[in-house]
Amino acid sequence: MSGKVWFITGASRGFGRVWTEAALERGDRVAATARDVAALDGLAAHYGNAVLALPLDVAERVSVGKAVSAAHERFGRLDVVVNNAGYGLFGAVEDVTEKQARAQFETNFFGALWVTQAVLPILREQHSGHLVQLSSIGGIASWPMFGLYHATKWAIEGMSDALAQEVARFGIHVTILEPGPYRTDWRGSSALWADPSPAYAEWAKAPGIGSPPGDPAATAAPMMELVDAEQPPLRAFFGSSALEMTRAVYEDRLRVWEQWDAVAKEAQGS
Repeated sequence: MSGKVWFITGASRGFGRVWTEAALERGDRVAATARDVAALDGLAAHYGNAVLALPLDVAERVSVGKAVSAAHERFGRLDVVVNNAGYGLFGAVEDVTEKQARAQFETNFFGALWVTQAVLPILREQHSGHLVQLSSIGGIASWPMFGLYHATKWAIEGMSDALAQEVARFGIHVTILEPGPYRTDWRGSSALWADPSPAYAEWAKAPGIGSPPGDPAATAAPMMELVDAEQPPLRAFFGSSALEMTRAVYEDRLRVWEQWDAVAKEAQGS
């Protein structure tokens, strides 16, 4: 048994549920959070005191602080913090409303930021800990009709890359986890859709990234391997197609940058 203590947001379904159960099955303890805490009743009944089910909307900063404090008080430490809570917002950039855009950032980006800020004093005092920040292949590449979702994941990437450099001296690891497409609720009941205008109606019929989705249950063992690594990576893919897609994206970017390098140098001036 590893004996780790986890704090996982969005633990009621999808990746969060898979990783919560995997950690508990091997004897770890988990503070599992969800907006609907009733969805976690089965975990508490099965695993007893090893799991602490907490109601949490990560967009509410005060509530985040209370949940982190409750987890720390219960278990005495935090070893792995997984910022998993989030949802998909689909629609053309032109069609997304201000309310939808702000709500997407409040959950996907600011929710992760509030959890990160709340746990860091604990991790610094321990001089240990591992933050796993859920990005996506959509934090590296982008596709039509996912613009605001991509924006939140690119924000997670930039924030977490800088964070890793800031906290390494405290013995804290940061991993930006970048899954490819999976059969989660990301495009199901948890997703939101902007009303398409006629100009984008054709795109709105079937947005996608053209890669077959994976099985979320298959990520359980890889996640345990990731958090048990003595030197975990800053970035990690989940899914067989992620590296291939990313290589193509970066090759294209480098080609264009090189094509326009003369203009870039001209802009330097003397």
